Amino acid sequence: MVKNYLKQAYELMKQNPLFSTLYVVGTGLAIAMTMIMAIVYYVKIAPVYPETNRKHTLYLDASQFKKGKGSYQSGVSYRAVQEWFYPLKNASVVSAALRDDMSENSYIQPADRSGDFEVVAKLTDPEFFRIYSFHFQEGKAFTPSDLESGIHTAVITEDLARRLFGTTEGVVGRSFSLNYIDYRVCGVVRSASYLTPHSYAQVYVPYSVSPGYRDSMWNLAYLGRFEITFLVEDNAQADALHAEIDEIVRKENLIHPDDWTVGFWEQPTPHLLKNFQAYASDKVDVWVTARYILLILLVLLLVPALNLSGMIASRMETRLPEMGVRKSFGAGRGGLLSQVMWENLLLTLLGGALGLLIAWLALYVCREWVFTIFDRWPDSPPEGVAVHVSGEMLFAPAVFASALLICILLNLLSALIPAWHSLRKPIVYSLNEKR
Repeated sequence: MVKNYLKQAYELMKQNPLFSTLYVVGTGLAIAMTMIMAIVYYVKIAPVYPETNRKHTLYLDASQFKKGKGSYQSGVSYRAVQEWFYPLKNASVVSAALRDDMSENSYIQPADRSGDFEVVAKLTDPEFFRIYSFHFQEGKAFTPSDLESGIHTAVITEDLARRLFGTTEGVVGRSFSLNYIDYRVCGVVRSASYLTPHSYAQVYVPYSVSPGYRDSMWNLAYLGRFEITFLVEDNAQADALHAEIDEIVRKENLIHPDDWTVGFWEQPTPHLLKNFQAYASDKVDVWVTARYILLILLVLLLVPALNLSGMIASRMETRLPEMGVRKSFGAGRGGLLSQVMWENLLLTLLGGALGLLIAWLALYVCREWVFTIFDRWPDSPPEGVAVHVSGEMLFAPAVFASALLICILLNLLSALIPAWHSLRKPIVYSLNEKR
């Protein structure tokens, strides 16, 4: 029976090419817009390489120190990292990264003297590679002793290795010039995407290679340029980590009440919340934001469904004589309704395939900016940085299945109402209705 319904639907599509085209294109565009929005947030939130531990990752990237009438906001100092954060007991891994002039303005001098080019550098520690699941093509991460001694060693991406040496094999042990200082390659990792900003870089070096990494700011011993990343096992450990950091804040503020006080707002911040915060002190209600996003998604699907409902109602009026004839030969209302629903299901599935294709094409071609359209402060990638869009980012089966299922339900509902209304009309009315 279903096979016959699908054959009839196919024949009707050929008989009504304009209606079928508008239906498929309208559904496709609705699904495409929904898919683009869903995938953008999927890439920001879901566990994608190398940030596969996002669910258990927390961030502390700013602090507030008050001294007299002044208020100072920045990261934390090397002293704070050593005394406050590395010793924390309620975190599986603690990693520190330094943000200074070297992390923001680094240039490589190629051996062939083809001209300096800018690279994204991350100054961090060996624990960084325990939080983020980088795949080493060759070699390994720098060691704690490398960090302690300030050795100029580096982990580089396969893309950079290919650019510097023309290959990704046999690269470990070779040297390159970064900011006119020679660095030895200790490892080569599979390139990450600029769309994973917490882990992305082209060069990873120990933060101790920066001459001023021990310096504090504004005569405050614990204020500096370090950001901290934590890896926890579960929510219970995350809560314990918050309590442990709050206790550090309480003790330090009791010790220095006449000198300075410190606060971290509600940090460390989980990855989900971090995506919706413009800055550390920004208070965001995740559930309000989620409801807002879901409302936008629903509108993107509901408006086309309402338009299609009007088109289907008009089409059903032209098909009344056909339905009247079939009723006169014994066809039941349920069977006729099933046929109409199968016809619309086929058109919706075709629209879904078209929408998926449009979404993939738009996300790939416009990847330089489309992933920032929902950001408060969009940040364009640096010159020469390729925005990789991997298969795991584009092909998210759960995202597509959810969008398609909602679209099918809305489209079938938009077809059910006018079809049911038309099929309730008496046979005589249907037979006498003019085309």
